[in-house]
Amino acid sequence: MSFMSRLPRFRSPSPVPCQQVVEMVTDYVEGVMPGADRRRLEHHLAGCRYCTAYLAQMRETIRLAGRITPDDLTPEMRAQLTDLYRRWRTEG
Repeated sequence: MSFMSRLPRFRSPSPVPCQQVVEMVTDYVEGVMPGADRRRLEHHLAGCRYCTAYLAQMRETIRLAGRITPDDLTPEMRAQLTDLYRRWRTEG
C-alpha cells in the first residue's frame, strides 16, 4: 500500500446548478449561509464566469441601492413599491 493510498480522500463539494446559485446569492452576500453551502457555492463560482458575473451585479446593485433614500422616490415609485410589497406578502 502506497503512502498516497493511505491519505484520507477529500471529496469536492457536490455541484450546485446555476439556477440554485441565483436562489442562494442573497444569503451568501448577507453572510448568513451555512458553511457547507457557502463552500459549495464558492466551488461553483470558481468555475462559472456567468454566476461570478451575476454575483458581481448583485453586489453592485446592493451598493447602489444603499444610496437611495425615500426622498429620492417619486410618489408613483413609492406607490408601485408599496403595491409590489403587499402583493409579495399576500403570496408568501
